[in-house]
Amino acid sequence: MKRVPLLFAISALALSLVFTSCGPSKKLVESRSRVDKLQNDSASTHSQLNDCNTLVKNLNTEKVFLQNENAAAQKNLKAINTQSKMTIADQAIRLQNLQNLIQTQKDVMNNLKNSIANALMNYSADELSVTIKDGNVYVSMQEKLLFKSGSDVVDPKGKEALGKLAMVLNNTKDINVLIEGHTDNVPIKTKQYRDNWDLSTSRATSIVRVLTKENTFDPNRITASGKGSFHPVKGNETAEGRAANRRTEVILSPDLKELFKILEQ
Repeated sequence: MKRVPLLFAISALALSLVFTSCGPSKKLVESRSRVDKLQNDSASTHSQLNDCNTLVKNLNTEKVFLQNENAAAQKNLKAINTQSKMTIADQAIRLQNLQNLIQTQKDVMNNLKNSIANALMNYSADELSVTIKDGNVYVSMQEKLLFKSGSDVVDPKGKEALGKLAMVLNNTKDINVLIEGHTDNVPIKTKQYRDNWDLSTSRATSIVRVLTKENTFDPNRITASGKGSFHPVKGNETAEGRAANRRTEVILSPDLKELFKILEQ
C-alpha cells in the first residue's frame, strides 16, 4: 500500500518537469516572432524612409529646374515685350513714311494732270481729255486729232499736241509712260495691217517715236502696246461710239520704287 502513493508522487513530479520544460519554449517562439515582426517593420520603415528621401530629392531637383525654366521664360518674355515695342514703333514710322509717300505721289499726279490740261487747253473735248483714274493720269487722244482713218502716220496737228505733252513730261521726274492704241470693232485687213491688233499697236509705236525721237523723251520710261477693239469706252453700235473707241491713250504712272522699298522693310 505504501508503494501506490509513491508512484503517484513520482508521476506528478514527472508531469511537473514536463510542463516546466514546455513553458519557456513557447515564450521563446513568441519572442522570436515579435522580433521578426519588428525587424520586418523596421525594414519596411527604412524602405519607406528611403523612398521619401528619394522623392524629396527629386522634388528639389524639379523645383530647381522649374525655377530655371521660369527665369528663362521671364527673360524671353521681357525680350519679346521689348522687341514688340520696338516693332510697333518701327511700324508706326513705316506707316507714316508710307502715308507721306502716297500723299506726295497724289500731289505729283494732280499737279501733272493740271499741267497737262493747261498745256493742251486749246484742244477741244472731242479731240482729247485729261483725267485721273486709279492714281494714274490718262491723256486720251482721239483718232481725229492724230491719224487719218486706217493710218498710223501722225498728223501735224497731232504732233503739235504731242510736242506740248512732251514738254510737260520732260520736266516731270519719276513718271512712267504707257502708250495704248485702241480701235473700234470694224475689221481691217490691208497689206500693212492684218487686223485691228496690228493697227492699234502700230499707232502706239508711232506715238512713241514722236515723243522720243522728235521730242527727246527718255525711251527707257515709255512702253507701247496695242489693245485692238477689246477695251471700248462706248458701244460700237453707233458712229459716235465707234469714233470714241478709236483713240490712243497716254497713261502716266508714278514710279513705285520708293513705295516698294518701304513695303519690303
